[in-house]
Amino acid sequence: MKIRSAEDTRAIRAALAVGLPTAAYGISFGALATLGAGLDLWQTMVLSLVMFTGGSQFALVGVLASGGLSAWPSAVASAVLLGSRNAVYAIRMSPVIGRGFARRAVAAHLTIDESTAVSTAQGSLRSQRIGFWVTGLVVYVGWNLTTFIGAVIGDLLGDVSAYGLDAAAAAAFLGLLWPRLATLQAQAVAVAAGFVAALLTPALMPGLPVLVAALVAVIFGATNWLGSSRRSPRASSEGTS
Repeated sequence: MKIRSAEDTRAIRAALAVGLPTAAYGISFGALATLGAGLDLWQTMVLSLVMFTGGSQFALVGVLASGGLSAWPSAVASAVLLGSRNAVYAIRMSPVIGRGFARRAVAAHLTIDESTAVSTAQGSLRSQRIGFWVTGLVVYVGWNLTTFIGAVIGDLLGDVSAYGLDAAAAAAFLGLLWPRLATLQAQAVAVAAGFVAALLTPALMPGLPVLVAALVAVIFGATNWLGSSRRSPRASSEGTS
């Protein structure tokens, strides 16, 4: 796909800003899967290649690390629960992807938090498609590469969370979200969802706080408590300038 406009370039930049830090965090998964959960290199790589949804992967190996082989049923259930959110993303991404069995089959595998977020942040259908595919491919290739690295040399890296790769990915997401907070409704949803996620993070397994926080957006959207037509002072001033 040729780059035709500044909007296309912005979509690619957003995809790289989100995709590269996310892919780099695969090192942590590779190390945890082999050192914590006791999986071998091939088992670890199959998980990343076939499952490919970070929250579910971490949930699976996290439960195995704490409970051993006897925890397999709980580990699989946790992974399925967290992975179910991708089905919701697929509904949103369906009109962006377009028709064609092969295209939609590949897109289904690349429909993750990051590809959905970058895509929905773009202004046109073309840039949404660019954002989706570039993000999905960057994360997929990079995640599997870093998973391999983490699985092979994980014991030499120490605590990979100390490198701040998770914070880098979160910062990139915030950069995507910030321009969309123009209305009072959006600002209230962001604050409430962030508060709920932060409150639940110490108590729930990774990924679940995000699912619960998403319910906040659903409730706000369904009830329209603050009125979507009301604009913040900043947005109003920009509109009249």
